[in-house]
Amino acid sequence: MSLDRGKWKLAGGLCATILWTCCAAAEPLAPFVDVAAELGLTRVHTSGSLAKGYIPEAKGGGTAALDFDRDGDQDLYWVNGKGGGHALFRNDGPAGFVDVGEVLGAAGLGWGMGATSADFDNDGDQDLYATQLRENLLFRNDGGRFVDVAATAGVATSHWSTGAAWADYDLDGDLDLYVASYAVFDSTEVERLGAQWKGVEVFVGPRGLMGAADVFYRNDGDEFADITAWARLNHPSPGYGLGVLFADADADGWPDLFVANDSSPNFFYRNRGDGRFTDRSLPARLAYGRSGQIQASMGVAWGDYDNDGHPDLLATHFEDEYNTLYRNEGDGTFADVSAEAALARTGWAHVGFGADFFDYDHDGDLDLLVANGHVYPQIDRAGSGSAYAQPSHLFANVGDGTFTQVALGSEVPRVSRGTNVFDFDNDGDLDVFVANLDDRPSLLRNDVGNRQNWLGLRLVGTRGNRDGIGARVRLVAGERTQIRDLICGSSFLSSEDRRLHFGLGRVRRVDTLEVRWPDQHREIFTDLPVNRYLTIEERNRD
Repeated sequence: MSLDRGKWKLAGGLCATILWTCCAAAEPLAPFVDVAAELGLTRVHTSGSLAKGYIPEAKGGGTAALDFDRDGDQDLYWVNGKGGGHALFRNDGPAGFVDVGEVLGAAGLGWGMGATSADFDNDGDQDLYATQLRENLLFRNDGGRFVDVAATAGVATSHWSTGAAWADYDLDGDLDLYVASYAVFDSTEVERLGAQWKGVEVFVGPRGLMGAADVFYRNDGDEFADITAWARLNHPSPGYGLGVLFADADADGWPDLFVANDSSPNFFYRNRGDGRFTDRSLPARLAYGRSGQIQASMGVAWGDYDNDGHPDLLATHFEDEYNTLYRNEGDGTFADVSAEAALARTGWAHVGFGADFFDYDHDGDLDLLVANGHVYPQIDRAGSGSAYAQPSHLFANVGDGTFTQVALGSEVPRVSRGTNVFDFDNDGDLDVFVANLDDRPSLLRNDVGNRQNWLGLRLVGTRGNRDGIGARVRLVAGERTQIRDLICGSSFLSSEDRRLHFGLGRVRRVDTLEVRWPDQHREIFTDLPVNRYLTIEERNRD
């Protein structure tokens, strides 16, 4: 594959990076190839004992994609478990990835769980937030080097933290932070391998442990304020929180909040627009499964899979459950359509964690990847038909509201957790990083996407938050209309490439592109070329 790059200035405040790709004529056997080892991603994640005697040892593995050094390609942050520090992999292009976490001050100390990247101080570079079993880390990016300011900023928190998500919830121009908590845990008070699952001894939890309260921080500039109670996010029955997602579910311009809870009802809070939220978990039909049962929710994905203009929600679940696809009805409610979409049966024998909606083949609709891996190593001798290491699943969107499972290309069973979708080689199609527990990661290079047309967008806010988080983009090309929401925090304890991506099929021009910025003002661009990344900087209307 050859790759040339050039930059043009276009009318309307657009800057384009244009990519030409030449591909071999023969179709590959499968769309993805694992190139982690050849590109230097060989570091092994460590998460306690291999027997997983305690529940924290089975969690973690969050990852964030970001361009921390602003050189135009996506780097990776991957939190480690006990010992060794976290990894910051700098993307050096064809030379591969180099771990510079310790050298640049981002390795940190502690048992890592999740990772997000965001420009919390609006200075133009990406900062890092790592959730941990004990105190969390907030690494401020100071020109490519990192300083932990969690304690002084007031976001260290002593809870066992898991998922985190950023959004400008009050539209004041800076990013606020929600941090999910899992459980109150002390290894001296919990028996090692003190529970039973399908006839084998396994760790205790989450049931039997007390759920820990989530925390919501308002960004006040140099410091954050804990406004959990004031914002009405202090749920009377804390869940075992994992995946977190801020998104505008009802299209009123205010970011709403979904929390995927393990073995406890999910939370869904509607943003009232006055600084406070209303718990709509039950009316929105997101608290429980289709039959009213509590499910063990792990990861979350957000995307308009049916192209009806209302983004939808997916939550991954435990063995003997199914991954739930909640279709957004457009009236503030969601419907469980997992069976109708042909997704329910496939997940039954697996434990789903990371999940992502993305158009891997550029045909104009969103496909789905689910990363799997059990939590109990002992399941291998339970005779239940399940296994500890499990293959990840790729589901192609048929275009009629259903999905079909297709070969991923990397079917090696692993104990997978966090994922992020990003274009690491800037060739125009979307690749996948998969964090594997007690193993090296997987880097799944996409070898089929750029056979069709596409468009990528990088948004730069000037009136609101610098990242443009909370923006919604509507694209019309040919007979198809697509929307994308710019969010920060999804999958399993992870965050993804901040660039928005559209597959266009055989269409060679974009008719209309509308950007609805977080403060609700809109900009419209017409007759745009394809197969390039565009940078759109918010216009100053003053």
